[in-house]
Amino acid sequence: MTTPPRQSASGDDVRFDDPIELAAIVAAAPRPLLIGLDIDGVLAPIVAHADDSRLLDGVADTVGRLANRYGVAVAAVSGRSLSSIRSFGLPDGLRLVGGHGLERNDRPTTPLDEEEAERLVDLHRLATAAAARAGDGAWVEEKAASVVLHVREAEPHRADDAIRELDESSAGVSGAERKHGSAVLELFARAASKGTAMRELIDEARAATAVFVGDDVTDEEAFAELGPADLAIKVGTAASIAGHRLRDPDAVLAWLRALDGHVADQRSG
Repeated sequence: MTTPPRQSASGDDVRFDDPIELAAIVAAAPRPLLIGLDIDGVLAPIVAHADDSRLLDGVADTVGRLANRYGVAVAAVSGRSLSSIRSFGLPDGLRLVGGHGLERNDRPTTPLDEEEAERLVDLHRLATAAAARAGDGAWVEEKAASVVLHVREAEPHRADDAIRELDESSAGVSGAERKHGSAVLELFARAASKGTAMRELIDEARAATAVFVGDDVTDEEAFAELGPADLAIKVGTAASIAGHRLRDPDAVLAWLRALDGHVADQRSG
């Protein structure tokens, strides 16, 4: 099995792991095992508009079986809101973490305080103005503690300008955080991180081994939180600190199926 070096932003010389071989490595790792999975670009192919995203056929059944195996915990860890994650129809047994860790399905979300609420209003105003500058195809998504400018469907030059200008203008909002993604810029009224979310999940599961699978810039925060015995898996060719790579969501599904098979065989044996 090939393990890729850290890659340039152009993705030159990227080498992908074989999903079946990578599954065998994960299955052989010490338990308890925690598997964190991003959704878009990992369990669901990237589409032009986020509302049109759907899980690959077979994903829900596979992760549902895996989450119920002895010594295995599975979490969907996404930048999407918790309500948006639920719309994918993921099975019971998964931990659902939304908003880069701000929301979880196993506990209530702490409401914004007055200062955070005012900050969110300011960020929404800036994002709305940026969407207008980007033109047709740009839109603003509202979440509990953040707003997201989406420009994937906008004219590329105007989209780039809008993202850059919003990045600069939002930097002046005291206490706000910014996260860049693929054709998106998310502005937070309250700090959040997939890395912090994964650390909490690892501690709660008392995981001996943690795995995180992600494709976007914000997933690097989760990769950075993993220890030397854990596995970071990047999907696609973008630059990453991850030590392993899978080509696309189809390869992720093949990996999940093979991993579930290994775990089931180990338990029955």
